[in-house]
Amino acid sequence: MVSSAPGAALLLLINLAALGEAALPSRQIWFEDTYHNHLNASYDRLLELPSLGPEFYRLFRNISASDLHLLDGRLGQQDLVCLADITQFMRSLTSPKRWALAMLDSWGNKPSGYLSGNRVDMGNYDECLRVDGTISETHHIKGKYCFMDFPIAKWMGFDADNLSATNIRTAMCLPSSCSAETMEVFMKQLLQRLLGIGDLNNFFFINEQSCKTTESEPLDGLTIFTIVLLSIFCAVVTLCTLYDYFLCSDQDKLPRLVKVFSARATSRDLFTIVDAKSTPNVIQCLNGMRCMSLIWVILGHEYTINAMAAAINALDILRWMSKPFTSLILYAPFSVDTFFFLSGFLLVVIGLRALEKSKGRLNVPLMYVHRYLRLTPIVALAILVYMKMLPLLAAGPMYDNAGFFDYSVCKKTWYWTLLYVQNYATTDLCLGHTWYLAVDMQLYLLAPILLIVLYKWGKKGAAAILLVMLLLSACLFATIITNDYKILFKNGGQVPDVAKKIYSATHIHAAPWLVGTLFGYFMHLVRGKHFRLNRLAVWTGWLLCLAMMFTSLFAMFPYAKLRGPSPTVLEGAFYYTLTRIGWPLALCWVVFACVQGYGGLANSFLSSPLWQPLSRLSYSAYVWHIFIQEVNHRRVRSNTYFSDYDVMCSFWATFGFTLVMSYVMYIAVEGPLGGLEGLLLPSRRSPVKQVPSPAQAKTEEFPEEQKEPELPEFCQTEDAEANAPKAAEEKSL
Repeated sequence: MVSSAPGAALLLLINLAALGEAALPSRQIWFEDTYHNHLNASYDRLLELPSLGPEFYRLFRNISASDLHLLDGRLGQQDLVCLADITQFMRSLTSPKRWALAMLDSWGNKPSGYLSGNRVDMGNYDECLRVDGTISETHHIKGKYCFMDFPIAKWMGFDADNLSATNIRTAMCLPSSCSAETMEVFMKQLLQRLLGIGDLNNFFFINEQSCKTTESEPLDGLTIFTIVLLSIFCAVVTLCTLYDYFLCSDQDKLPRLVKVFSARATSRDLFTIVDAKSTPNVIQCLNGMRCMSLIWVILGHEYTINAMAAAINALDILRWMSKPFTSLILYAPFSVDTFFFLSGFLLVVIGLRALEKSKGRLNVPLMYVHRYLRLTPIVALAILVYMKMLPLLAAGPMYDNAGFFDYSVCKKTWYWTLLYVQNYATTDLCLGHTWYLAVDMQLYLLAPILLIVLYKWGKKGAAAILLVMLLLSACLFATIITNDYKILFKNGGQVPDVAKKIYSATHIHAAPWLVGTLFGYFMHLVRGKHFRLNRLAVWTGWLLCLAMMFTSLFAMFPYAKLRGPSPTVLEGAFYYTLTRIGWPLALCWVVFACVQGYGGLANSFLSSPLWQPLSRLSYSAYVWHIFIQEVNHRRVRSNTYFSDYDVMCSFWATFGFTLVMSYVMYIAVEGPLGGLEGLLLPSRRSPVKQVPSPAQAKTEEFPEEQKEPELPEFCQTEDAEANAPKAAEEKSL
């Protein structure tokens, strides 16, 4: 998730609520009442604001290039050009000319429904930027789109930086020769006339960073490199696919390198659906758990970015937070714990079996190299795409305000991401959602120690791991208590500094990972055995499982109301610590019941073969879904409406495009790189003497696939499904 699943969205809500909190000493008196009570004193000033575009024309329609006094002492060359262009603009409105009418028509107005949270009027972004008024053969007037901000909080006497979330913003369009400072000079004179206020220093401002024109800087070298790199991948894949399709009818004679880059061969492996009966010892339900968790992650992020958007009913989001359904979104980070559980579980189940076959031999360096080469090329490419391609695809009036992250920081912090230490090394995350990969990689560094402990000392080693898990949980508990951290968003919990210590730190997520390893050891011990459970035991198991899940999701619901009570620090610490253990314990029963034949409908759903293709795409979908969401929301031209139905519509659009992009990037980049890695690091005991397809060459990465390492190198793996049924004879748990 992004920091914490709904964290970024609710940081916005905290900023909204901050207006009320700044006015009153108690945090328990909430934004809605304060917002209305204090706004009444200044709302009459808002009502006095007419449509600024027509009023601008009425005030300056007789302007001329000689009216230097209007510049208020600004007599630079650029200011004089701006004055001349505004003069031409006014004359062209009087004539009238279409380009001038379009420039005036694109202005925004005072947003209606401010008391419901609507604070932005975007005008018409494209109409403004399309303005191209011909004055002479050598001079054209083009539109410049800017936002003018009215800091309502400062009108009330508040001066906190985070209160900028309450600013009213309206769009304006003036000649591109005018700087934001010069625009402020003209607007100051207009507002003084309309409102009769002498001092307007704290009444409005125009930020140059909010301004947009059609003029753009030429592509820099890194952008060109990114485009060329993607083009090379696509060209190679296209050529190899054409060779595969037209020149090689016998797939057994297809050259190894061509097969690695052939989209036809990659797609065949990707969309292969293997009958569960042909691989009876593979835990099919893990595919469904992995895919459902991925969908939960994307849904949580979709609610996050919709809550950050310019909604006409933003205050409804505060009321939405008090609904029972909201708990499924607010506590979506449990989907991340599911991935950590699966990671630890598969690591031990596969690793111990491999150690038994190799008699305890473990090639640790090759194991790390294999892991790094599987994850890093895709992340490195994602850094380039997010940083350089996003501005080209998502231009819009809200580009700087409607996204998750500022990817310009990648210029300074990209290497921390490639070293997988960004969750500790910096607060300016390059790709914010890759904090998960950092945590998972750091836990993976401990994998050899953990496997050797379990292999050599068995149950004693498992007891030691259990003790470590309890100590780490106690550390989390103590951190919350000693620092008086609040875990609920309405109390200010999960702000960046707090989230870094109690969410994105590696030891915080060690508990579900270690629960997965212990459960993996248990499944390794009982492999091949069938437990005969009576109906009472099965029902008891499922009831306890569901009880732990629903407790994790809804235990904090009594505190969800904004005006309601809040949990004490002790209660919050117990909840936050115990759910990190309770959730993966519930998953243990789900997996155990499905394996032992007590899964019923749950097993039928989670083990459906239809999950298999999505499961193989899950890592690519995790990396690229944020990009789709960024593009969708940064390019908006009008206000949104926040409701569960509207977010669901937005989610399915995002999910569909995510699958398309994930598939394209998989067959063009991820699959071929996986195949090349298989060529560079061949197995010494490969049962099939052929180049592994990209699907076969993929190793356990986020989210991990069920594969068994080939021996003696732990890091060499095969896809159990892709090699079925031949591999089914060798596989067991």
